[in-house]
Amino acid sequence: MTRPLTYLRLDPIGVPIYSARGLTEEFTLDGDAQLARTVNNVLIDLSAEEDEKYKLTISCTDQNMPALDGVKRGMILTVDSATEFNYMTVGGSPSREVASTTDDPATRTEGALTFYRPRLTMMVADYRLTHDEAGDVYGWTLDLVEV
Repeated sequence: MTRPLTYLRLDPIGVPIYSARGLTEEFTLDGDAQLARTVNNVLIDLSAEEDEKYKLTISCTDQNMPALDGVKRGMILTVDSATEFNYMTVGGSPSREVASTTDDPATRTEGALTFYRPRLTMMVADYRLTHDEAGDVYGWTLDLVEV
């Protein structure tokens, strides 16, 4: 099987050919850590006991860019990430939905770990576009927050 130009999927806007080769995805946790020390100097987490949500920044420079015209802050996108998450195969399970309806494999097992590409429901926080006319390349950055 030949590797696609990118594993990234953005629905409903799409990822045209030659718009996401060599992209970078940066995941961070959404929200502030609420860490505090007890009177005995033990570090504890005061955050609510709920699942953490992600922030995702996708950046790329290529010959084209995704169809970002008309995309607005607050728009909801389904993102099949190019980044693989992993968990222990025995006794573990994915923390997010698996991008299982794409044409390319979204899971693989290697040793004691199962790797998968997550499908995330995310809201557009911001995006930036650049164009280098002399080099004829387009740059784009998309900031997303998991809903």
